[in-house]
Amino acid sequence: MGSLGMIIGTWLAGFLTLAILSFLYKDNPFYKLAEHLYVGVSAGYWLIYVAFFDVEPMLVTPFMEETGVEKWILIVPAALGVIMLSRWFPKTAWLSRWPIAFTVGVGAGLGITANLQGYVVPQVQATLLPMTGFNLVSLNNLILVVGVVTTILYFYFSKAHKGVLGVTAKIGIVFIMVSFGASFGYTLMARISLLIGRLYFLLSDLLRVID
Repeated sequence: MGSLGMIIGTWLAGFLTLAILSFLYKDNPFYKLAEHLYVGVSAGYWLIYVAFFDVEPMLVTPFMEETGVEKWILIVPAALGVIMLSRWFPKTAWLSRWPIAFTVGVGAGLGITANLQGYVVPQVQATLLPMTGFNLVSLNNLILVVGVVTTILYFYFSKAHKGVLGVTAKIGIVFIMVSFGASFGYTLMARISLLIGRLYFLLSDLLRVID
């Protein structure tokens, strides 16, 4: 039974892989079927994940097991979550604005703090680098500092980019283009690695052309 299930799973995965890749030719029913299955399975997975790894351990279990006044505080997030579902009904859709506003506010506050501590402060610390002596490390640090300063000056629009400011802004553009190019190349290589993985699956597990 396990071998039969493995064979069926492999052929199903191969069919869905070819169905997704068929979009390279043109849009077709097989691609739409695979796309809808992917979206549906993803939505079902995240629904089960939230139910068993968020709602149950953080709401249901503490409310059933804990004693005292603390557990009654859990009614507030539970009520906000239930009220958010009122958006499905036109007559009570306006009630969902309250939990959505609360969620957006909390998310914005946490996002600002996380970005400051996780991105801004470490980037500022990483820019304060020593440049002592004539070696490769000092040269790299110098290039990094020049890139950060000129990139920031490029986004300074309170004064026309002329003279010294214009020259530094143009240098900043070069660093921005290099950064965007590296990001695009990294994204492209990640997609190519995914494509290589699926092609290897088709040739190895499905068709068994290669070992």
